[in-house]
Amino acid sequence: MRSTKTIAVVGFSSKSHKAGYYVPAYLQEQGYRIIPINPFLTDGLGELAFPDLQAVTEPVDLVLLFQRSENVPPFVDQAIQIGAKAVWMQLGIANETAAAVARAAGLNVVQNACMLVEHKRLRDQL
Repeated sequence: MRSTKTIAVVGFSSKSHKAGYYVPAYLQEQGYRIIPINPFLTDGLGELAFPDLQAVTEPVDLVLLFQRSENVPPFVDQAIQIGAKAVWMQLGIANETAAAVARAAGLNVVQNACMLVEHKRLRDQL
């Protein structure tokens, strides 16, 4: 997480009570650049939203997934194609097959963990 600057959020939500909104909002407050990925939105958190990862026009360090576990594989494939360095599957999301594909391509992988919780935990240890 220390080298991560830009996070593409697949499944970004415009609804503030959903984790797909408040987790990226927290991360943005901590200084990360957030790129919302949602085909039904044009923007989010003051940033231009994209319909999918392949439409993003700048480098992405980490892809944060708010998707059902069974829907993860195509997003991992896209993360590899765009040159992301890591894939993070939010709490409750895990797909071992997709994780193995990502690792084989050289990406770091986190599954079934909340990035907000882990960021706070690591920040408090510093």
